[in-house]
Amino acid sequence: MTPLVEMKNVSIAFGGVQAVDNVSIDLYPGEVVGLLGHNGAGKSTLIKMLSGAYKMDSGEIWINGHKAQIHSPRDARHYNIETIYQTLALADNLDAASNLFLGRELTTGLGFVDDDRMEAETRKIMARLNPNFKKLKEPVSALSGGQRQSVAIARAVYFNAKILIMDEPTAALGVHETAMVAELIQELKKQGLGIFLISHDTREMMELCDRVAVMKNGQMVGTERVEDVTEDDILSMIILGKNPKAAA
Repeated sequence: MTPLVEMKNVSIAFGGVQAVDNVSIDLYPGEVVGLLGHNGAGKSTLIKMLSGAYKMDSGEIWINGHKAQIHSPRDARHYNIETIYQTLALADNLDAASNLFLGRELTTGLGFVDDDRMEAETRKIMARLNPNFKKLKEPVSALSGGQRQSVAIARAVYFNAKILIMDEPTAALGVHETAMVAELIQELKKQGLGIFLISHDTREMMELCDRVAVMKNGQMVGTERVEDVTEDDILSMIILGKNPKAAA
């Protein structure tokens, strides 16, 4: 199977500091790859090169077997890459439909915003992703953390995301809310999306991911299938920067 994403030998430096140093990683359809590492390990910087927020100094990005040119978030969207940041970038005073179509509003033949159609489309996508979501008319400020995640994910999926980057999606969520996001991720996998998941929570990564990739000091320590490693193995990779599986 052709990978959805291949990042090959990518590097970037800021002011002489090598933030990402010759890192390679890939992602397949229907797969969740977790990115782990201490703050400053380079995981967010690596993903920001894929999302177009940073321009890499060297290396290549391939999407669906073709070399990609990603110099901006607009370029990333062209390749069906969507990013859901921890802050979610939702407009608190607007409802779910207005947030889903924010900046990409549907209009009538006369050029007016078509609220009814946007609400109908939102109901449709929510029924597919999170059938329990009913609060379509309320401002998103009134929603729970998990429901807000649902809106952000629905927006990405509606606009045809094939590659989803999720930055700490369950940070500050309770147990029930975290379970809701986990269900959403499973649903997206079934639909064939590839997901890069950034998190500090090793246990969550073991539950949600197919593979985990650990970075330290801008370098890739290793990428392992979750079933082949223990939580202690992953912690060892994060803390010591050594891959016990590779050593074995």
